[in-house]
Amino acid sequence: MKIVVVSAGLSSPSSTRLLADRLAAATLRHVDAEPLVIELRDLATEIAQHLVTGFPPARLAAALDAVASADGLIAVTPVFAASYSGLFKSFFDLIDKDALTGTPVLVGATGGTARHSLVTEHALRPLFTHLRALVVPTAVYAASEDWGQEGLAQRIDRAGAELARFAAPAGARTAPDVDTTAAIAPRSSTGAITSVDPADGFVPVPFEERLAALRAGIAA
Repeated sequence: MKIVVVSAGLSSPSSTRLLADRLAAATLRHVDAEPLVIELRDLATEIAQHLVTGFPPARLAAALDAVASADGLIAVTPVFAASYSGLFKSFFDLIDKDALTGTPVLVGATGGTARHSLVTEHALRPLFTHLRALVVPTAVYAASEDWGQEGLAQRIDRAGAELARFAAPAGARTAPDVDTTAAIAPRSSTGAITSVDPADGFVPVPFEERLAALRAGIAA
């Protein structure tokens, strides 16, 4: 199994890399894998070149390929201006729009204050949802005062266990013999999602008929 860790920390060492490493360690307690860590600070020049030329240098191409072929992805960014950093966003702007489809992703962020803790929900989760990745339920934000606290350790452990649970070899995510019909909510004749299956003999009443009956009742 291949777990890829993307850290967008700008200093060395950085709290972003520390969080990324702890998330990876928590994941590896549940799966047998060797993590590949990608430090975006080392690829900053290559990322800028690719953005303006359209051609990735060899190191960047290898990093992009590694992310695209990951069985599970851990992505951690520092908070800049209440969102992910420009370096983090620029890297994922270079990922093919279909490369992360179905890939389990654990997102994390670091910042100086707890006031930015929702960055994982209003910025990171929508970004990877747009890329059609499977973002695990628990996202981890670490403010400066969180380090060494039991609450952060618990969130890290829970998030790592979730990523391990969802991660599977890339080929298994698109196995042609997997029957997904049971996971699809039943729909009415108009296409609306319903709580009953039309195959059971239930015949939905069109909304127009219900509305006409309501009007008739009011008029009477």
